[in-house]
Amino acid sequence: MDAYQKALSGLEKVTSVVGRPAKPGSFGHVCTLYYSSAVFGKLNVKTQIWRRRVIDEICCQCADFPIDKMRPSDVRKLRDQKAEFPSASEARLKALRALFRFACDHDLAAVDPTIGVKRLEHYSEGHHTWTTDEVGQFERRHPIGSKARLAMVLMLYTACRRGDVVRLGPQHVKDGKLEYRQAKNSKRKPSDISIPVHDDLMEIIDATPRQHLTFLTTEYGRPFTEAGFGNWFRDRCDEAGLKNCSAHGLRKASAKYLAEGGASTLEIMSVTGHRSLTEVERYTREAGRKTLAESAMAKFKPRT
Repeated sequence: MDAYQKALSGLEKVTSVVGRPAKPGSFGHVCTLYYSSAVFGKLNVKTQIWRRRVIDEICCQCADFPIDKMRPSDVRKLRDQKAEFPSASEARLKALRALFRFACDHDLAAVDPTIGVKRLEHYSEGHHTWTTDEVGQFERRHPIGSKARLAMVLMLYTACRRGDVVRLGPQHVKDGKLEYRQAKNSKRKPSDISIPVHDDLMEIIDATPRQHLTFLTTEYGRPFTEAGFGNWFRDRCDEAGLKNCSAHGLRKASAKYLAEGGASTLEIMSVTGHRSLTEVERYTREAGRKTLAESAMAKFKPRT
């Protein structure tokens, strides 16, 4: 699948970014060397595709610019060009950081102008976290035995990403546990997950017909691609009247339910596979505030 995705994206063709010979020492020349490097090759295909897309866009402006003359002010300018779209602005900065790390490590640049350049501050709640009512609404539309119901509970009861759920199958269930390696960062920082299969999940797995090595397949009996599954699940949510819900929102809901059930940060991380405490601690803090608020209001005694 990696080779197939590379063929689709053109990553197997190492050519000049600007479609013509790049002058040695130029931004475009370093980009071309980066794409053909072992560093870039070790990235998973999804990361390669988005990073190359972002860098190629920058190259349209900077291909001939001498790499050693790029300053932090130039990086800020490139970052700020996407200020209206915070995620795109942050992606630019991430891609430039990776590019200049490579350039400095391989003596292609003397300094890293991205050092000290901060991302633009913005607030976003990200993907909507499913509520209990929304889960119930989805269940009423998609009964046990349907592919949609199985897809939903697989993500809800395992906190897996859509890139993982499309690969899961009976072979990953061993001695009552679901064991798999997360697709994200599998080449650089592999994360192996082993969690007990919840009784409710096992009931639905057993009740759903299957004939393949993956639990979920397309209407043609083939495994889903990550993007294909996302589109398919989007339609299933729409059928249930859940326009605001998505596959990733189930991962967030799973972490939230674990926190509200009293699971510690490390316990949640063992299920979700998070490596950073930051994201998971947000769920535990919110759950803690809810519990404390309930305790506080129980002690509230207004004047009589």
